[in-house]
Amino acid sequence: MKIGYARCSTVRQDTSVQIALLQKAGVDRDRVYIDHGVSGRQAKRPDLENAIDASRDGDEFGVTKLDRLSRLARDLCDTVGRLAARGVALSRNR
Repeated sequence: MKIGYARCSTVRQDTSVQIALLQKAGVDRDRVYIDHGVSGRQAKRPDLENAIDASRDGDEFGVTKLDRLSRLARDLCDTVGRLAARGVALSRNR
């Protein structure tokens, strides 16, 4: 199964382009998790957690850019490690 994650940092920003790119890559709209108005530097990103929790062995986890997962290298490595531990492949869809 393909799971997508989109994030924008401010409430004025729009995730529609990210969502469209994820859908173009084959992610069903109901499998796209969105954190709206949440900075990538924040540790608490509720829909990122929901997306990771929904991921299972053999799934593909899509983002449009790696900075959607995190703005900090250490946090990005932790997130990628969590996905890998579940047997989930990370893909960048643009």
